[in-house]
Amino acid sequence: MTKMIFINLPVADLAASERFYRSLGFEKNEQFSNDSAISMVWSEAITFMLLKHAYFSTFAKKPLANAREAVGALFAISLDSRDAVDAITEMAGKSGGKADVQDKQDLDFMYSRAFEDPDGHVFESVYMDMSALPEG
Repeated sequence: MTKMIFINLPVADLAASERFYRSLGFEKNEQFSNDSAISMVWSEAITFMLLKHAYFSTFAKKPLANAREAVGALFAISLDSRDAVDAITEMAGKSGGKADVQDKQDLDFMYSRAFEDPDGHVFESVYMDMSALPEG
């Protein structure tokens, strides 16, 4: 079996979150979606589970953090080009999130920009050109 990762995110509005993630290229998996959770597939190995706050709380004993006020995790997603990094970041800003919530990084071999989803979860979109990686 292929190793997979499922990222569970608490969201306030399932419909708004679904629209946001669809606009970024995620695909909804109806088989694992219902009125409390939506499964959004990024790749064969990575799935984001968007969970209503009340449902998310059934999986955790700690209080739910407000991602707009505190950072508990940063999610980095790899893309195929600098243009793809720019495109997904700009689409995030047009689709209910916020673009460029951190300074853009351009290290020649690595290029990244950051955006937030509608609930304030931070994503770094990253392109790496391993052939341009400095030696040593």
